[in-house]
Amino acid sequence: MKILLLDKNHPLITEQLTAKAFSLVEDFTSSYDEVLAKIEGYDGIIIRSRIPVDQKFIEHAKNLKFIARVGAGMENIDVAFAQKSGIELISSPEGNRDAVAEQVLGMLLILMNRLFISSQEVKNGIWKREENRGEELLGKTVGLIGYGNMGKAVAKRLSGFGCKVIFHDILPNIADENATQVTLEILKKEADILSLHLPITDETHYLVNKKFISEMAKNFYFVNTARGKNVNTKDLVQAIKNGKVKGAALDVLEYEKSSFEKLDGENEDLQYLLNSEKVIVTPHIAGWTIESKEKLAQVIVDKILRKFPQS
Repeated sequence: MKILLLDKNHPLITEQLTAKAFSLVEDFTSSYDEVLAKIEGYDGIIIRSRIPVDQKFIEHAKNLKFIARVGAGMENIDVAFAQKSGIELISSPEGNRDAVAEQVLGMLLILMNRLFISSQEVKNGIWKREENRGEELLGKTVGLIGYGNMGKAVAKRLSGFGCKVIFHDILPNIADENATQVTLEILKKEADILSLHLPITDETHYLVNKKFISEMAKNFYFVNTARGKNVNTKDLVQAIKNGKVKGAALDVLEYEKSSFEKLDGENEDLQYLLNSEKVIVTPHIAGWTIESKEKLAQVIVDKILRKFPQS
């Protein structure tokens, strides 16, 4: 099988698949149209987010047997058309779930205990104790929306901090020893902290908006390591300003480019997030660790070899 790699990943992908008699070609610079012109010659592609795999792309890829994305989300792929075309879809959310979970925990500890703010103050000669009094995770109810690989990894860690962890998911009966499955209404009633762990779809676009936030019974902390467009930023900013959202930890923003390489433009709401003491913003790095880079790649290789064993 001939495979085209369109994004840089851990070298173990090339090493291990080549050892199993796959033919791999690396192309990290060609444009969408340039890839389109040659994709017919390949049996599989391995991608991250650089090139959108839309219907036009798939129609040109007449011999394509699989699309493997090194990561969790599949929003840069026309999943329905790929499946209709008989193409196997492979992703690797197992590879970075631990990294995501650790970032969620770290962001919450920093945000709720004002660690970054107080450290910067001390470095600038400012010594404030009462103003930097924090809140503990112990005893808090954490509501997760989405309970796949990421949600489960987060719940496992938070349960060790003495939190009550509840979650809402479209799949039924998936509770475990770390979290209790509840309706969305109950989650909104009980949660002190809300964390998103779901893909971006028509149903989840702007899921967290003015109406959703107003239906939360308590003032709450908010964490988003899923996708930026799960949240209406303007509504979130307003909720931070009026105190309904006590603080926000955002690893993703709706202003990111589809490739996640940088922010696309600036506006008043983005500037508020970047300047507010109640907000932590990181550059889409939850799941982006040294260890996860290798694990993501290994998961992809293992899945390809299971689906397409070579003689």
